Amino acid sequence: MSNTASNLRISGVVAESIVDGPGFRYVVFTQGCPHHCPGCHNPQTHSFEGGYDADIPAMLEEIRRDPLLDGITLSGGEPFCQPEALIPLAKAVKEMGKTVFAYTGYTLEQLLELAKSRPAIKELLRLCDTLVDGPYVEALRDLDLEFRGSSNQRLIDLHTVQL
Repeated sequence: MSNTASNLRISGVVAESIVDGPGFRYVVFTQGCPHHCPGCHNPQTHSFEGGYDADIPAMLEEIRRDPLLDGITLSGGEPFCQPEALIPLAKAVKEMGKTVFAYTGYTLEQLLELAKSRPAIKELLRLCDTLVDGPYVEALRDLDLEFRGSSNQRLIDLHTVQL
């Protein structure tokens, strides 16, 4: 895990996506990932030194102005390496009545264990509606799965989980 600062380091955004969660999504690709999954869809996001500092107010304004958006998707990189920086963004999106969908290379169980020493992880999980968890496993690649790349990954409705 890396960034504990409040500035959000990102690789980039996609203003309207229909493949990164349900409906139209504003996708935030965080910078930095400890997993380095072989065959990763976003290898340019692995380095913790890459990317740039996000302008969260500008991102929120872009989200507010787009009536088509159902919510945001936190992707990566590994979003849960920067929970402190993502919490204000996720809170503001929820206040707009939109959803938060997140991808992680950790399992939910691993995140809950990590949250024991880094409470912001649990706080970010509580702001998320849906989580796709687990590393991408190239040998388990399945193009028929909804919003997932490999069959080991779970699509978890976090409203049904005791956090």
